[in-house]
Amino acid sequence: MKALIAGMLAMTCALSMTACSSRKDNNSSSSSSSIASSSAPSSSAPLTSSASEPSVSSAPSSSGSSMASGSSASSHKEGVISDVEDAVDHAVSDVASLAAPTMSTDFSKIGTLATSQVPWGPGVQVDEENRTTASDSLQEQYGKYGAYFIAPRGCGKFYLTFDEGYENGYTPAILDVLKEKGVSAVFFVTAPFVKTCPDLIQRMIDEGHVVGNHTNHHWNPTQKSLDDAAQDIKDLHDYMLENFNYTMSLYRPPEGAFSEQTLAMAQELGYTTVLWSFAYADWDPNNQVGYQTALEKTEKFIHEGAIYLLHAVSKDNAEILGQLIDDIRAKGLELSKWDLPYVSPAES
Repeated sequence: MKALIAGMLAMTCALSMTACSSRKDNNSSSSSSSIASSSAPSSSAPLTSSASEPSVSSAPSSSGSSMASGSSASSHKEGVISDVEDAVDHAVSDVASLAAPTMSTDFSKIGTLATSQVPWGPGVQVDEENRTTASDSLQEQYGKYGAYFIAPRGCGKFYLTFDEGYENGYTPAILDVLKEKGVSAVFFVTAPFVKTCPDLIQRMIDEGHVVGNHTNHHWNPTQKSLDDAAQDIKDLHDYMLENFNYTMSLYRPPEGAFSEQTLAMAQELGYTTVLWSFAYADWDPNNQVGYQTALEKTEKFIHEGAIYLLHAVSKDNAEILGQLIDDIRAKGLELSKWDLPYVSPAES
């Protein structure tokens, strides 16, 4: 079984490298021409060391991972790159020994916090302002740990975020649309994506997007020790700093899985945890719903303070993005670069 998984991982890595290499041979405009048209580098938080209705609610899978309801147990794991501890070819193992001297590793103060994974999801219930009601409740409960599920009322803003576990050929077109529309997004990347697509990482940085930490191994942090979960963040942090001179400060836990303790751990590391107020079943490239359905799903939940999670492996997302941006702006909302403040442990 391990040999089979290793083979699948190797194949995915090869496909990612092919997709990224293809971009080098074809300019970004030719990339975007295949997509149906429907129409500053780091974040401000300083480091101190994922049917008819959108499947936006999360529930624990049989393995304990948080995932969108109605999905299979492996659907929200960014393709075949999943929690395989021996997948060393997809880890930033060459930087595991690098120190992160400015990142706190003293977790003694959070040792008594709950360690069980929190089953959560923004759900489909909305208030009179079309905000997902569960998101406001989650924000009130866990905001003290520096986590964001939704931005405050009255902000007038909308935040676009993308998860990048591997490259499926659509990121260049997504970047093209964002550039054309003058929008800055957050891209949460894994180590395999960073290592196989450095040109896309550099383009994100150069074009003013925020590159967020989606970890080295894409482990569910609630199923690891605090030290291992922290190291999974730090390894990618150090790799980005060494190879791109870029300091990451936003963190999205793999599968959206968290406990009180892991939220506090990321906060102690100086990270802001970014979750979401909307997501839908977009992560399976072989099960796309089509342009019109995808647009309807994403338009239906537009709300002030939204943090949208979209997967960049999705053909649908690449195709609807331009129209979605226009629709968000038509509702009077500003598509903002990430500007929500870091909440330090002392402030919480």
